[in-house]
Amino acid sequence: MNDCIVCRIAAGCIPSRKVYEDDLVLAFLDISPVSPGHVLVVPKEHFNPLWNVPDEVLARLLSVAKRIAKAQMDSALAPDGVNLFQTNGTAAGQTVFHVHFHVIPRKNGDGAGWTFPEGAYASPEEADATAAAIAAALEKA
Repeated sequence: MNDCIVCRIAAGCIPSRKVYEDDLVLAFLDISPVSPGHVLVVPKEHFNPLWNVPDEVLARLLSVAKRIAKAQMDSALAPDGVNLFQTNGTAAGQTVFHVHFHVIPRKNGDGAGWTFPEGAYASPEEADATAAAIAAALEKA
């Protein structure tokens, strides 16, 4: 996809600071990092959204993300923890429409983070109905 920035990076048309590459996956430093060492792990082939990624490619993406998280923890960055983050759709905050995982080294008190609203369900019955709806959709998938 010529208009996809991630595809252009994977093709070598746009330079990146690579930390890992194999036949299916590329990992490179994010140009707008949350913290030093923030890495994007991407499939070289264009996929979007997450559920369109073949299982083999997704397994490799997660395996590479895991290795990078461990490398971040063992590196001179010396983070206190790591976030693994992925979004799908504008409502979820996706701005680059090529599946990618963020592997973000974190320090205690670094000021970065996400907040989650409490009380998404009005009642236990609403939570039960939501779980049942997802389970039913899984049976059809």
